[in-house]
Amino acid sequence: MITTEEALTIATEFAENWLWTTETARPEQNRLDITLTTPDDLIPIVVGLRVKRLGYLSAISGLDLGAEVDEFELLYHFCIAAAVITLRLRIPRKNGSVQSLCEIIPSAEAFEREISEMFGVTVIGLRNPEHLYLPDDWAEDQYPLRKDFDPAVIRSST
Repeated sequence: MITTEEALTIATEFAENWLWTTETARPEQNRLDITLTTPDDLIPIVVGLRVKRLGYLSAISGLDLGAEVDEFELLYHFCIAAAVITLRLRIPRKNGSVQSLCEIIPSAEAFEREISEMFGVTVIGLRNPEHLYLPDDWAEDQYPLRKDFDPAVIRSST
C-alpha cells in the first residue's frame, strides 16, 4: 500500500515534469496543490493522475474570486491514503467553461452539475444539465454561490 508521502512525491514529480506549465505547492504536510494554467490541461492531467493511480475524485469545489478579479477558481480534490491532491484551475466569470470529467470519472457528474447551477459555469459534455439542488423553476442567470448574488431577487419573485 502506498503511503501519503509516497503519493505526494509521485504526484509532485508528475506535475513538475508535466508537458504544460503547472505550479505546485505544499500548503500542508498532507496536501499538494497543482495549479493549471489553462482549462485545456484539465483532462490530460486527470487522465495522468488516474493512470498513476493517484487517488479518487472526492469533490469539485468552486470559489468566486469576486467581480474585481472576474474569475472563478475550480478545485478538483483527489484523495489517496491521507494525501489530498488538488488541481486548481481559474476560469473567467463571464462565459467560463470547463470540459466534463464524466467520460473519465462518471461520479464527477454530481459535482459538475452543482458547479454549473451554483456558479453558472458551463460544463461542456455534461450528460445531464438539469438542476441538482435548485428548483426546476429557478430563475435563469441567478447563481446562489456567486458573491454578487442578491437573495432579495429570488424572494421578490415568489
